[in-house]
Amino acid sequence: MLPQRCLLCGMACGSRWICVGCEEDLPRHPHAHCPVCALPTPLGETCGECLKHPQHFDATHAAFAYAFPADALLRALKYQSRLAIAEWAALHIELSGTRPDYLIPMPLHVNRLKTRGFNQAMEIARALSRRYSIPLLHEAVERVRETEPQAGLPRAERTRNMRNAFACREGFSGKHVAIVDDVMTSGASLNELARMLKKAGAMRVECLVAARTLRD
Repeated sequence: MLPQRCLLCGMACGSRWICVGCEEDLPRHPHAHCPVCALPTPLGETCGECLKHPQHFDATHAAFAYAFPADALLRALKYQSRLAIAEWAALHIELSGTRPDYLIPMPLHVNRLKTRGFNQAMEIARALSRRYSIPLLHEAVERVRETEPQAGLPRAERTRNMRNAFACREGFSGKHVAIVDDVMTSGASLNELARMLKKAGAMRVECLVAARTLRD
């Protein structure tokens, strides 16, 4: 029942997560963007890269561009265990079109999970599941290979790094599935997971992310 303090500046902001001033500074994701990978395009058309090299996922919905101060909030969630930020992120991720049958958080390898203590994608997915009343499948997909951190690799290496990193424990025949993650950079992790979900029978796979890196 105590007044909420802004997650960014610490000022009292009533029942809000972010005060009005900081809210205005948040980098909204561009309205005109590729519907598949969410990179900006002039008229919201599918980008040349997705036309030339089709992705395994069918659409991406991002709340923010991965820029200050949204990036600072998401780093605080990931590295400082500020789990309230997951609730805030979920409030800004909007669905469009047909509602997914299931939400699947981007899984962490068991060793990474032990080190960090939690999965930030899982925390966002839990909040989204409550918000939209969509079932959350947190054990349907497993990360079976401990990969190198994507952030330290060139773009071309990221796809190879993620190859066969996931395994599906369940079938998804004819289902519409949404993968939840905190940040989409190159999209290699999401694309590989989408490939495995399609292989397990999923009819449609979307990506729901809090932020999208606009320049890799």
